[in-house]
Amino acid sequence: MNDRTLSSQSATDKAEISIRLDPELLNQIKHLTNDPSKVIETAVRQWLRGETKQDEELTRSLPRNPPVPPRGEWND
Repeated sequence: MNDRTLSSQSATDKAEISIRLDPELLNQIKHLTNDPSKVIETAVRQWLRGETKQDEELTRSLPRNPPVPPRGEWND
């Protein structure tokens, strides 16, 4: 089998549906990729598996004051 045969088989294994999306949301998805169906499919798969990860970069709290190293370990 060549790559063209594999891609045509995977395309025929999928069902085509129609959904209604907020135009602003669709613009955000289109900004990420030229194929919004891949983004939507991945999001639905993650949702069905219960994989709702928070963005750790936005939600983690930083220590207010970094710990001070013990005496004698300064790099002066």
